[in-house]
Amino acid sequence: MKGLSKRFAKNIGAVAGLLVLCLIVLMALGANGLYPENPWDPSVAPFLKPLQEGGVWLGSDSLGRDIASGIVHGARASLLVGCVATAVALVIGLAVGIPAGFLGGRSDEILMRLTEIFQTIPSFFFAIVLVAIFQPSFASVIAAVGLVSWPPVARLVRAEFMRVKSSEFVEAARVQGLSNLRIVMAEILPNCLSPLIVMASLMVANAILLESAISFLGLGDPNLMSWGYMVGASRSLLRLAWWMCLFPGLAIFLTVLAINLVGEGLNDALNPRLHRKGQ
Repeated sequence: MKGLSKRFAKNIGAVAGLLVLCLIVLMALGANGLYPENPWDPSVAPFLKPLQEGGVWLGSDSLGRDIASGIVHGARASLLVGCVATAVALVIGLAVGIPAGFLGGRSDEILMRLTEIFQTIPSFFFAIVLVAIFQPSFASVIAAVGLVSWPPVARLVRAEFMRVKSSEFVEAARVQGLSNLRIVMAEILPNCLSPLIVMASLMVANAILLESAISFLGLGDPNLMSWGYMVGASRSLLRLAWWMCLFPGLAIFLTVLAINLVGEGLNDALNPRLHRKGQ
Protein backbone atom coordinates (compact mmCIF):
# COMPACT_ATOMS: atom_id res chain seq x y z
CA MET A 1 0.00 0.00 0.00
CA LYS A 2 2.87 2.35 0.79
CA GLY A 3 4.48 1.68 -2.60
CA LEU A 4 1.13 2.22 -4.28
CA SER A 5 0.75 5.60 -2.60
CA LYS A 6 4.26 6.63 -3.66
CA ARG A 7 3.67 5.64 -7.29
CA PHE A 8 0.35 7.50 -7.30
CA ALA A 9 1.94 10.59 -5.72
CA LYS A 10 4.52 10.77 -8.51
CA ASN A 11 1.71 11.45 -11.00
CA ILE A 12 1.11 15.18 -10.59
CA GLY A 13 -2.03 15.12 -12.72
CA ALA A 14 -3.54 12.33 -10.65
CA VAL A 15 -2.80 14.15 -7.39
CA ALA A 16 -4.35 17.35 -8.74
CA GLY A 17 -7.39 15.39 -9.90
CA LEU A 18 -7.73 13.77 -6.48
CA LEU A 19 -7.61 17.16 -4.75
CA VAL A 20 -10.29 18.58 -7.05
CA LEU A 21 -12.42 15.47 -6.60
CA CYS A 22 -12.11 15.68 -2.81
CA LEU A 23 -13.24 19.32 -2.91
CA ILE A 24 -16.27 18.37 -5.04
CA VAL A 25 -17.15 15.51 -2.68
CA LEU A 26 -16.87 17.81 0.35
CA MET A 27 -19.04 20.36 -1.44
CA ALA A 28 -21.68 17.71 -2.08
CA LEU A 29 -21.58 16.44 1.50
CA GLY A 30 -21.89 19.95 2.89
CA ALA A 31 -24.58 21.13 0.45
CA ASN A 32 -27.25 21.57 3.12
CA GLY A 33 -24.86 23.54 5.30
CA LEU A 34 -23.61 25.79 2.51
CA TYR A 35 -27.04 26.43 1.00
CA PRO A 36 -29.79 25.24 3.36
CA GLU A 37 -32.56 26.66 1.19
CA ASN A 38 -34.23 24.61 -1.54
CA PRO A 39 -32.26 25.18 -4.78
CA TRP A 40 -35.53 25.16 -6.72
CA ASP A 41 -36.94 28.15 -4.80
CA PRO A 42 -36.39 31.68 -6.20
CA SER A 43 -34.35 33.65 -3.68
CA VAL A 44 -33.05 36.72 -5.55
CA ALA A 45 -33.86 38.85 -8.58
CA PRO A 46 -33.68 37.02 -11.93
CA PHE A 47 -30.77 37.37 -14.35
CA LEU A 48 -28.27 38.65 -11.81
CA LYS A 49 -24.76 38.54 -13.21
CA PRO A 50 -21.94 36.88 -11.25
CA LEU A 51 -20.83 39.05 -8.31
CA GLN A 52 -23.47 41.65 -9.16
CA GLU A 53 -25.05 41.23 -5.74
CA GLY A 54 -23.41 40.21 -2.47
CA GLY A 55 -23.69 36.51 -1.70
CA VAL A 56 -24.83 35.59 -5.21
CA TRP A 57 -21.35 34.65 -6.44
CA LEU A 58 -22.33 32.93 -9.67
CA GLY A 59 -25.44 34.91 -10.54
CA SER A 60 -29.06 33.81 -10.80
CA ASP A 61 -31.21 32.18 -13.46
CA SER A 62 -34.36 33.39 -15.21
CA LEU A 63 -36.52 32.55 -12.18
CA GLY A 64 -34.24 34.11 -9.58
CA ARG A 65 -32.67 30.86 -8.37
CA ASP A 66 -29.08 31.00 -7.13
CA ILE A 67 -26.75 29.28 -9.63
CA ALA A 68 -24.19 28.48 -6.92
CA SER A 69 -26.87 26.77 -4.81
CA GLY A 70 -27.91 24.68 -7.80
CA ILE A 71 -24.32 23.64 -8.51
CA VAL A 72 -23.63 22.66 -4.90
CA HIS A 73 -26.83 20.61 -4.59
CA GLY A 74 -26.39 19.23 -8.10
CA ALA A 75 -22.99 17.83 -7.12
CA ARG A 76 -24.68 15.43 -4.74
CA ALA A 77 -27.07 14.12 -7.40
CA SER A 78 -24.35 13.73 -10.04
CA LEU A 79 -21.91 11.94 -7.73
CA LEU A 80 -24.62 9.65 -6.35
CA VAL A 81 -25.75 8.65 -9.82
CA GLY A 82 -22.16 8.11 -10.92
CA CYS A 83 -21.21 5.93 -7.96
CA VAL A 84 -24.44 3.92 -7.57
CA ALA A 85 -24.87 3.32 -11.30
CA THR A 86 -21.25 2.15 -11.49
CA ALA A 87 -21.90 -0.23 -8.58
CA VAL A 88 -24.93 -1.63 -10.42
CA ALA A 89 -22.87 -2.10 -13.60
CA LEU A 90 -20.09 -3.83 -11.64
CA VAL A 91 -22.52 -6.26 -10.01
CA ILE A 92 -24.09 -7.20 -13.36
CA GLY A 93 -20.71 -7.37 -15.09
CA LEU A 94 -19.28 -9.64 -12.40
CA ALA A 95 -22.37 -11.86 -12.49
CA VAL A 96 -21.90 -12.35 -16.24
CA GLY A 97 -18.10 -12.25 -16.54
CA ILE A 98 -17.18 -14.62 -13.69
CA PRO A 99 -19.07 -17.72 -14.91
CA ALA A 100 -18.10 -16.95 -18.51
CA GLY A 101 -14.40 -16.79 -17.70
CA PHE A 102 -14.27 -19.51 -15.05
CA LEU A 103 -16.54 -22.14 -16.61
CA GLY A 104 -15.83 -21.48 -20.28
CA GLY A 105 -17.39 -23.66 -22.95
CA ARG A 106 -21.12 -23.38 -23.53
CA SER A 107 -21.66 -21.00 -20.60
CA ASP A 108 -19.03 -18.64 -21.96
CA GLU A 109 -20.56 -18.68 -25.43
CA ILE A 110 -24.11 -17.94 -24.23
CA LEU A 111 -23.07 -15.18 -21.82
CA MET A 112 -20.80 -13.48 -24.35
CA ARG A 113 -23.54 -13.55 -27.00
CA LEU A 114 -25.82 -11.86 -24.47
CA THR A 115 -23.12 -9.25 -23.81
CA GLU A 116 -22.70 -8.61 -27.53
CA ILE A 117 -26.44 -8.03 -27.92
CA PHE A 118 -26.27 -5.27 -25.30
CA GLN A 119 -23.15 -3.81 -26.90
CA THR A 120 -24.77 -3.50 -30.32
CA ILE A 121 -27.41 -1.12 -28.90
CA PRO A 122 -26.20 2.51 -28.64
CA SER A 123 -25.90 3.07 -24.89
CA PHE A 124 -27.18 6.65 -24.86
CA PHE A 125 -30.36 5.92 -26.81
CA PHE A 126 -30.92 2.73 -24.84
CA ALA A 127 -30.64 4.68 -21.58
CA ILE A 128 -33.15 7.26 -22.82
CA VAL A 129 -35.63 4.51 -23.76
CA LEU A 130 -35.24 2.84 -20.37
CA VAL A 131 -35.79 6.10 -18.48
CA ALA A 132 -38.83 6.87 -20.61
CA ILE A 133 -40.27 3.40 -19.93
CA PHE A 134 -39.63 3.54 -16.17
CA GLN A 135 -40.66 7.24 -16.04
CA PRO A 136 -38.07 9.89 -15.09
CA SER A 137 -36.86 9.47 -11.51
CA PHE A 138 -33.62 9.15 -9.60
CA ALA A 139 -33.96 5.34 -9.44
CA SER A 140 -34.78 4.99 -13.14
CA VAL A 141 -31.76 7.07 -14.17
CA ILE A 142 -29.47 4.94 -11.99
CA ALA A 143 -31.00 1.73 -13.35
CA ALA A 144 -30.72 2.91 -16.96
CA VAL A 145 -27.10 4.05 -16.63
CA GLY A 146 -26.16 0.83 -14.82
CA LEU A 147 -27.89 -1.40 -17.39
CA VAL A 148 -26.06 0.18 -20.35
CA SER A 149 -22.64 0.25 -18.66
CA TRP A 150 -22.02 -3.38 -17.65
CA PRO A 151 -20.85 -5.08 -20.93
CA PRO A 152 -17.23 -3.76 -20.78
CA VAL A 153 -17.03 -4.95 -17.16
CA ALA A 154 -18.21 -8.44 -18.15
CA ARG A 155 -15.62 -8.65 -20.93
CA LEU A 156 -12.81 -7.45 -18.68
CA VAL A 157 -13.73 -9.88 -15.88
CA ARG A 158 -13.99 -12.76 -18.35
CA ALA A 159 -10.56 -12.01 -19.82
CA GLU A 160 -8.95 -11.68 -16.38
CA PHE A 161 -10.52 -14.92 -15.11
CA MET A 162 -9.39 -16.81 -18.20
CA ARG A 163 -5.87 -15.49 -17.64
CA VAL A 164 -5.67 -16.17 -13.90
CA LYS A 165 -7.51 -19.51 -13.67
CA SER A 166 -4.61 -21.36 -15.32
CA SER A 167 -2.09 -20.02 -12.79
CA GLU A 168 -0.14 -22.37 -10.52
CA PHE A 169 -1.70 -21.08 -7.29
CA VAL A 170 -5.18 -21.82 -8.68
CA GLU A 171 -4.11 -25.35 -9.61
CA ALA A 172 -2.69 -25.75 -6.11
CA ALA A 173 -6.04 -24.68 -4.65
CA ARG A 174 -7.79 -27.32 -6.77
CA VAL A 175 -5.40 -29.99 -5.55
CA GLN A 176 -6.17 -28.99 -1.94
CA GLY A 177 -9.83 -29.72 -2.64
CA LEU A 178 -11.17 -26.17 -2.38
CA SER A 179 -14.63 -25.61 -3.82
CA ASN A 180 -15.10 -23.64 -7.03
CA LEU A 181 -16.77 -20.83 -5.08
CA ARG A 182 -13.82 -20.61 -2.71
CA ILE A 183 -11.36 -20.63 -5.60
CA VAL A 184 -13.28 -17.86 -7.39
CA MET A 185 -13.74 -15.61 -4.37
CA ALA A 186 -10.47 -16.18 -2.50
CA GLU A 187 -7.95 -16.99 -5.23
CA ILE A 188 -8.97 -15.57 -8.61
CA LEU A 189 -11.11 -12.49 -7.93
CA PRO A 190 -8.56 -10.72 -5.65
CA ASN A 191 -6.00 -11.02 -8.45
CA CYS A 192 -8.38 -9.34 -10.90
CA LEU A 193 -9.18 -6.29 -8.78
CA SER A 194 -6.52 -3.90 -10.11
CA PRO A 195 -7.96 -3.47 -13.63
CA LEU A 196 -11.48 -3.50 -12.17
CA ILE A 197 -10.67 -0.61 -9.84
CA VAL A 198 -9.28 1.43 -12.73
CA MET A 199 -12.27 0.66 -14.94
CA ALA A 200 -14.70 1.51 -12.12
CA SER A 201 -13.12 4.93 -11.63
CA LEU A 202 -13.47 5.73 -15.33
CA MET A 203 -17.03 4.37 -15.38
CA VAL A 204 -18.04 6.86 -12.68
CA ALA A 205 -17.00 9.69 -15.02
CA ASN A 206 -18.92 8.15 -17.92
CA ALA A 207 -21.98 7.66 -15.71
CA ILE A 208 -21.90 11.34 -14.68
CA LEU A 209 -21.72 12.38 -18.34
CA LEU A 210 -24.58 10.05 -19.26
CA GLU A 211 -26.73 11.31 -16.38
CA SER A 212 -25.99 14.90 -17.39
CA ALA A 213 -27.05 14.16 -20.97
CA ILE A 214 -30.28 12.53 -19.80
CA SER A 215 -31.06 15.47 -17.51
CA PHE A 216 -30.13 17.89 -20.29
CA LEU A 217 -33.00 16.41 -22.30
CA GLY A 218 -35.40 16.88 -19.38
CA LEU A 219 -35.61 13.17 -18.47
CA GLY A 220 -33.92 13.41 -15.07
CA ASP A 221 -35.61 13.34 -11.69
CA PRO A 222 -37.82 16.46 -11.57
CA ASN A 223 -37.31 16.71 -7.81
CA LEU A 224 -33.49 16.74 -7.88
CA MET A 225 -31.30 19.60 -9.05
CA SER A 226 -28.80 18.36 -11.62
CA TRP A 227 -25.96 19.98 -13.53
CA GLY A 228 -27.29 18.54 -16.78
CA TYR A 229 -30.73 19.99 -16.11
CA MET A 230 -29.22 23.42 -15.37
CA VAL A 231 -27.37 23.43 -18.70
CA GLY A 232 -30.39 22.16 -20.61
CA ALA A 233 -32.81 24.63 -19.04
CA SER A 234 -30.59 27.60 -19.89
CA ARG A 235 -29.43 26.68 -23.40
CA SER A 236 -32.01 28.95 -25.01
CA LEU A 237 -30.73 31.88 -22.93
CA LEU A 238 -27.06 31.46 -23.75
CA ARG A 239 -26.71 34.88 -25.43
CA LEU A 240 -28.69 36.67 -22.71
CA ALA A 241 -27.28 34.95 -19.61
CA TRP A 242 -24.08 33.05 -20.44
CA TRP A 243 -23.33 32.25 -16.79
CA MET A 244 -26.37 30.00 -16.49
CA CYS A 245 -24.76 27.47 -18.87
CA LEU A 246 -21.10 28.16 -18.17
CA PHE A 247 -20.85 27.31 -14.48
CA PRO A 248 -22.84 24.03 -14.46
CA GLY A 249 -20.97 22.98 -17.62
CA LEU A 250 -17.68 23.83 -15.94
CA ALA A 251 -18.69 21.73 -12.91
CA ILE A 252 -19.33 18.73 -15.17
CA PHE A 253 -16.04 19.28 -17.01
CA LEU A 254 -13.93 19.57 -13.84
CA THR A 255 -15.56 16.56 -12.18
CA VAL A 256 -15.15 14.27 -15.18
CA LEU A 257 -11.59 15.50 -15.79
CA ALA A 258 -10.65 14.94 -12.12
CA ILE A 259 -12.06 11.41 -12.11
CA ASN A 260 -10.27 10.53 -15.34
CA LEU A 261 -6.98 11.87 -13.98
CA VAL A 262 -7.41 9.79 -10.83
CA GLY A 263 -8.23 6.75 -12.95
CA GLU A 264 -5.09 7.18 -15.04
CA GLY A 265 -3.06 7.62 -11.86
CA LEU A 266 -4.51 4.42 -10.42
CA ASN A 267 -3.72 2.60 -13.65
CA ASP A 268 -0.08 3.67 -13.44
CA ALA A 269 0.18 2.92 -9.73
CA LEU A 270 -1.48 -0.50 -9.91
CA ASN A 271 0.59 -1.60 -12.90
CA PRO A 272 4.19 -2.10 -11.70
CA ARG A 273 5.35 -2.93 -15.24
CA LEU A 274 4.30 0.51 -16.49
CA HIS A 275 6.04 2.05 -13.49
CA ARG A 276 9.28 0.19 -14.20
CA LYS A 277 9.19 1.25 -17.86
CA GLY A 278 8.77 4.85 -16.74
CA GLN A 279 11.90 4.52 -14.65
